[in-house]
Amino acid sequence: MRKFHPFFSTFLVFILFFLFHPLLLLVLVDSYDGPLYDYTAHTECELSPEKPLYNGGILKNQALSIETIEGSSNAAYSPAFLLHNLTAKTYYSFSSWVKVGGAVSTVVRASLRIENDTYNCIGTVLAKHGCWSFLKGGFFLNLPSNFSILFFQIFDEGDANIAIDSASLQPFTEEEWRVNQQLTINTVRKRAVTVHVSDKQGGRLEGAVINVKQISKDFPFGSAIAKTILGNLPYQDWFVKRFNAAVFENELKWYATEPEPGALNYTTADKMLEFVRANQITARGHNIFWEDPKYTPPWVRNLTGAGLKSAVDSRIKGLLSRYKDEFIHWDVSNEMLHFDFYEKSLGANATLHFYKTAHEIDPLATLFMNEFNVVETCIDVKSTVDSYIDRLKELKRNGVSMDGIGLEGHFTIPNPPLMRAILDKLATLKLPVWLTEVDISNTLDHETQASYLEAVLKEGFSHPAVGGIMLWTALHPNGCYQMCLTDTNFQNLPTGDVVDKLLKEWRTEDIEARTDDHGSFSFYGFLGEYEVSVMYENRTATSTFPVSVGDETKHFSIQL
Repeated sequence: MRKFHPFFSTFLVFILFFLFHPLLLLVLVDSYDGPLYDYTAHTECELSPEKPLYNGGILKNQALSIETIEGSSNAAYSPAFLLHNLTAKTYYSFSSWVKVGGAVSTVVRASLRIENDTYNCIGTVLAKHGCWSFLKGGFFLNLPSNFSILFFQIFDEGDANIAIDSASLQPFTEEEWRVNQQLTINTVRKRAVTVHVSDKQGGRLEGAVINVKQISKDFPFGSAIAKTILGNLPYQDWFVKRFNAAVFENELKWYATEPEPGALNYTTADKMLEFVRANQITARGHNIFWEDPKYTPPWVRNLTGAGLKSAVDSRIKGLLSRYKDEFIHWDVSNEMLHFDFYEKSLGANATLHFYKTAHEIDPLATLFMNEFNVVETCIDVKSTVDSYIDRLKELKRNGVSMDGIGLEGHFTIPNPPLMRAILDKLATLKLPVWLTEVDISNTLDHETQASYLEAVLKEGFSHPAVGGIMLWTALHPNGCYQMCLTDTNFQNLPTGDVVDKLLKEWRTEDIEARTDDHGSFSFYGFLGEYEVSVMYENRTATSTFPVSVGDETKHFSIQL
């Protein structure tokens, strides 16, 4: 039987929301008759495929054909769906079950060819011999397509046979996609609250003036910072007004803290940490090791055997002992799906040793894998969603604890349905998922960067599995890594305007109201800390209370 994500398995939460927001009830339900997005995903190989999502969508009752795909050596063996009249400005969610023969396991890629273009990858799955694996992805069409081919191929163009079952292609208009995002935000990022006002004897106070203000947010939303923020009061003021989370761009990396053997220098990182502490900002630790030899200190690259082992042990023990309990996360072995400097030099168990040692020294920090090209695209065979999942499971089997999923998010052209589908699959692991380094390529103009950034941030914030978002926008005199939010005078660029707009949307507006005849007032607010002030006749009272995750209404009482 098909299972829906628990947030969508009941309308109870929706009802709670709509009780307090009748206008949104009208907009989001009475006028909405489109499909609800199905977050279902599977990462285990099954003996038989489950039923198709959305009852198959527009692929219902459509048979596969075998098509010759020009430009591919195994073209004659490509199963495909022939699609007619795909519509413009439409999000398409795609899924299917896949089985291969003739190989133990291989990556199968789904692609889409329209009249004048080819989407080289709209989803992948690591398919295994003898059982069915679940592929989930999708695409967005700017222009209509009278005829297109959705086809499947072995990623390396091998000769294994591909079997497809329970395929589904579900279209969502732009409005339907937006409404589904908002429904998830309303259920995952917000909660119903009732404030009760009484006198000291417990008598209800009807008509009391009540003011509610959100003073902090639960959802971590932040950016990378660099040493350029030190002593730069305008930069600090701009940052603190917006963000509740930070990550050091380069200042904790090994090449920065120990450029020569034994020449440890944590001065800059310490000062940046003081700024973070002073402003009550959550900080991620990035990174302990970087598997890319290009970013490994030159003196470390020249070490082998016992010398290298001694150096890495000193690095991890020195760094984590110094900063124990300071950082909520550590990116332990950065980009290890793409690079393997330490495993090549120290053996296959090197990464496992890093994680275990980090956990022993700083047991309350969540230890992350951090990788690029997982949600940005599916064309990179080294970092498909299943490759990531398999590596996480391998670490788990070998005793790594408190691990988290770090998705860098260096986008050129985002594919929101693919991004959401990949998050769906990662969510099945029930581990913390963060977008850790979000930016948009500087090959695009500022307006396009801003448009794509908004799409990525909305996908991240509206997905139930995402626990935090970090932008990769540390400001330098010569700009940023790929994307800045402001100019050097801290005047917003279009990307900065997008961030400010979303920060406002994702915060409860200040409320002024009066209590009803029960001495109560109810509202629906974003998770975080609130200040409430009450005035009745000549009496006043002020208090604070948290609104944390929960399906039930949060009740808070204040007396005058």
